[in-house]
Amino acid sequence: MTVLLLILVGLGFLSIVVEDLVHIDKAKTTLFFGSLVWILFYIHPPHELSVEQVQHALNENLLDIATLWLFLMAAMTFVAYISSKGVIDALVNKVMPERVSERKLMLITGLFAFLFSSFADNITATLVCIGVLMSLPLTEKQRLRYLVLVVFAVNAGGASLITGDVTTLMIFLAGKVEIPDLLLIVLPAIFAVFSLALMLSLTMKGTLTFTPQKVSVSGNDWLISGLFLSTIAGTLLLNVFFTIPPVLSFLFGLSLMFMVVQFLNKDEPVLDYIRRIEFDTLLFFLGVLLLVGMLKELGVLMYFPKLYDVLPPLAANYVVGLFSALFDNVPLTAALLKSGVEMDLAEWLALTYAVGVGGSLLVIGSAAGVVAMSKVQSLTFISYLRFSIYLLIAYTLGFAAVVLAGFWIS
Repeated sequence: MTVLLLILVGLGFLSIVVEDLVHIDKAKTTLFFGSLVWILFYIHPPHELSVEQVQHALNENLLDIATLWLFLMAAMTFVAYISSKGVIDALVNKVMPERVSERKLMLITGLFAFLFSSFADNITATLVCIGVLMSLPLTEKQRLRYLVLVVFAVNAGGASLITGDVTTLMIFLAGKVEIPDLLLIVLPAIFAVFSLALMLSLTMKGTLTFTPQKVSVSGNDWLISGLFLSTIAGTLLLNVFFTIPPVLSFLFGLSLMFMVVQFLNKDEPVLDYIRRIEFDTLLFFLGVLLLVGMLKELGVLMYFPKLYDVLPPLAANYVVGLFSALFDNVPLTAALLKSGVEMDLAEWLALTYAVGVGGSLLVIGSAAGVVAMSKVQSLTFISYLRFSIYLLIAYTLGFAAVVLAGFWIS
């Protein structure tokens, strides 16, 4: 049964890869295989698990999925509202010059995605960056390169601070690194982002001309946009000081938005914005997380600590970062922390960077990539894979820079 379940999980991920060939939406196939493996897990549980243990495993995975699913729903509703009201277009018109080179825009995009994800969660940062890119007069081919950079930059920014990525927080709470130590990741991560931006813009020699559009945004809509930013900041502060789960803070912010809009404009059907979000994105997310959850239950991730028995810690960290493009980095990091692997500060910093940024190597390797692929039709597994060499080089340069910074303080 274990072998059968692993084969089905593999087919589930393969269905994402061949979506362009079979023309079956990845949300349908991942949900099919994700639910199927859990049904079979109940019918014939491996390792002689009891019904109670199987139920407990499913409940744990469903709790993780529901938390991310509800958070994504709340963030997407916020973005759908401010986007439909022209707020993003208005901001682009005010900030963007009438003429800018494609290379300069690439650097600006990478820096914005990096900084925004450092204080916001990766999902929200990705949604906002996608909203901005979709409002720019770019061709699909041009936009694809910017989207690849956004996925990488969002993950790099999130890995640099405990507020940006769960795995960074886990390693910090385990006492492996301190806050001042984590700041050493910031410059190498930015260096990796700019390196990727330069590589992606090598063939870009043109200049983009932006014609400012007349966008009228009411004061009430600016107020709601401010509420969105306040929700992001409040989510961060409440989590740091009171350990309140981000999903709870974001749901409260969403409900507050509903109440404010109701008070300001009673004719506004604000609940309709929930129906405007792409539920195929949410279903795809659900299917992928079910598949990843099954890998965790089958104990696949527990084999990764054995890498440290055959490879030097730094080499093992680099490889673990590569594998985080296939496996969820949260249970992967948890498995390494529980294994009792002994490393010095420089090596723990390298692991922090690797598991945070390595997921960018494949579009299905991080929440940012999954969201981006679901939101933008032209961004597929294959189209993203075409930039794999650039992504691997940028990841490697950043990893090397983190190692040097770690040795410097050691």
